[in-house]
Amino acid sequence: ASDLGISRNTVREAMRVLAFSGLVEVRQGDGSYLRTAVDPLHAVQVMSRCAVEHARETRHILETQAIGLAALRRTETDLQALRDALQHSAQHYHGNVDAYVECDLVFHQRLVDAAHNPALSELYRYFSGVVGAALQHNMTTVPRCQAVFDLHGQILDALEQRDPERAKHLSRTLIES
Repeated sequence: ASDLGISRNTVREAMRVLAFSGLVEVRQGDGSYLRTAVDPLHAVQVMSRCAVEHARETRHILETQAIGLAALRRTETDLQALRDALQHSAQHYHGNVDAYVECDLVFHQRLVDAAHNPALSELYRYFSGVVGAALQHNMTTVPRCQAVFDLHGQILDALEQRDPERAKHLSRTLIES
């Protein structure tokens, strides 16, 4: 926690995500252990069957914390890649749902990648299928709202300004939308 400048609660939440993913085994009163032979297919299967609320909680933990780190660690190359991805998303937001979801997942993966933490990026890559399914469901059942899409640009602005608290707040707002 001190090396990354994050709270112990954040580390605990991350450990829960890693345990949920099957990457670590938490033994009460004994400690946490890295699993040596994890089948990624099993992790993906578990994630695909998780409840909507569990998916939202996991997204909060992974994405919000990653975006906070990205605000501190992002490079100009990261910002340009995010601008490009957001522009592609904007072209599809009011059109084809499948095309929009694909573009939006690229944007969110680039947000996580901008944290420059390969383990976090890989975890999010596994989890993005759950995010995509939830987004697909929401976009076909709830009317599209421009203000929700605009949160993406506001997150990008917060990253540009290196404002992790604002970026995390906006991320939480987006996830709850």
